[in-house]
Amino acid sequence: MRALPVNLRRIGNSLGIVIPKPVLAQVGLSEQAELTAERGAIVLRKPRKPARTGWADAACAVVNQGEDELLMGEFANAAESEHEW
Repeated sequence: MRALPVNLRRIGNSLGIVIPKPVLAQVGLSEQAELTAERGAIVLRKPRKPARTGWADAACAVVNQGEDELLMGEFANAAESEHEW
């Protein structure tokens, strides 16, 4: 895509631009983006997913399939029954 000239617009005490919908669709942006300044350029990226996104759903799927048993079984100490807790 060739460079698209845009005008900066005053928004309160800041400046902003309007990004055309086809440009947003082309890069997959919709409602949120990450904004950074890199080597003299303003960069918008898709937001990163938080760490462990989807882990809870994956764990539930494992449980629902009955695949959540221990692989090595219980491996307690031999004399554990003698300990006072």
